[in-house]
Amino acid sequence: QVQLVESGGGLVQPGGSLRLSCAASRIIFSIRTMAWYRQAPGKQRDMVAYKTSDGRTNYADSVKGRFTISRDNAKNTVYLEMNSLKPEDTAVYYCNQFPSLPDTWGQGTQVTVSS
Repeated sequence: QVQLVESGGGLVQPGGSLRLSCAASRIIFSIRTMAWYRQAPGKQRDMVAYKTSDGRTNYADSVKGRFTISRDNAKNTVYLEMNSLKPEDTAVYYCNQFPSLPDTWGQGTQVTVSS
């Protein structure tokens, strides 16, 4: 079964930065489109960004110009660089394929943006 382990979250002030990591195992990582998602309290889980195996990217409008997704196929890891963070970015962040695989979510990593 696919395993996804997210890390790198934390508490940061508005305008700050964080870098999230997601290590994947038991999948042929290099051929997958990998994505980051987030879920704020009381809201549905939404796609934040994805990156295809050939390097194309797509971002939610709310994070364009502030977040950057990258991947290291040799390490089976996908990253999310988050800059100029806003309180509305507060959520639990998850990685998964895009479209997501059902029943394959990791534990996520909490990002809290607050002064």
